[in-house]
Amino acid sequence: MNIKSWLKAARLRTLPLAATCVLLGGALAKAEGLDATGDVRFGPVVLGALLTVSLLQILANFANDYGDFSKGTDVAAGRLDRALASGDISPSSMKKALAWTALLALLAGLSTLAIAFVPGLLPGSLNTNFEALKMGTLGMLGVAGIAAAIRYTLGKEAYGYQGLGDVYVMLFFGFVGVLGVGLLVRHDVSATWLLPALFSGCMSVAVLNLNNLRDHESDAVAGKKTTVVRLGFQGGKVYHLILLAAGWSALGLFFMGPWNNGAWHGTMWYALLALLHARHAVDVWRCEDPTALDPELKRIALSTFLVALFMFMDQTLGA
Repeated sequence: MNIKSWLKAARLRTLPLAATCVLLGGALAKAEGLDATGDVRFGPVVLGALLTVSLLQILANFANDYGDFSKGTDVAAGRLDRALASGDISPSSMKKALAWTALLALLAGLSTLAIAFVPGLLPGSLNTNFEALKMGTLGMLGVAGIAAAIRYTLGKEAYGYQGLGDVYVMLFFGFVGVLGVGLLVRHDVSATWLLPALFSGCMSVAVLNLNNLRDHESDAVAGKKTTVVRLGFQGGKVYHLILLAAGWSALGLFFMGPWNNGAWHGTMWYALLALLHARHAVDVWRCEDPTALDPELKRIALSTFLVALFMFMDQTLGA
């Protein structure tokens, strides 16, 4: 087994962005106020959620590699350095890895649900019919997340090839991720959490859009009808600016709203990160060479993760 090839296929650099929704959900729940039993659950539930989303992200990366290879997209794009296209990993080995990663993600998710809801595992875990309903709903969303990770590029009806990847990323890395983690921790959600969830979703879609801007020519040849392929390169850049503006507008409204009550600090840091994204927007708008967008992927992903990390630290270290 070539560990380096598997680490490359797992694309560990994508994990910080996946963790963003967990950190935001945990921070929002903490800011709303936890009782003593909630504080007992907080650490284990957040760690369990981080493990689950990391496995889901790796699963999606494996599925993306396998799906693009099986459809010939990697050859069309000239991306022969990817795990399957390069021959470093065989298709049969990748199929086994997909199955095992999906199983591990399921087990991690179920364990996290148990820690959050099942009585006796931790002091004060609740056991009412309403709590059971919440647990069941989160369980079904977790299974849907596994299916979504696999179906992104796999199968004849792979939604990533139909231009629907943006919708699924917004849903699972935005609303489901943030509100779901908040519900796990606090057993309740607030309508105001929709604003940070929209920020998380918009930034995650922006990263996907950068990837699609970079690869739009080869995607078109391979029949991968991403949003950028449908809109064109210039239209894709306009769409990217809209995502950035919508995400930061939502987060700014959340911080400035009357519901804040001084619960959030570090405005200067968020302003600096917003300026970094503004500079990123200018660079993307001026870009005429798609391959030059590759460094922007890391730039936007890590800075978005920093926003979530600062919010999480604000509520945990400053509490």
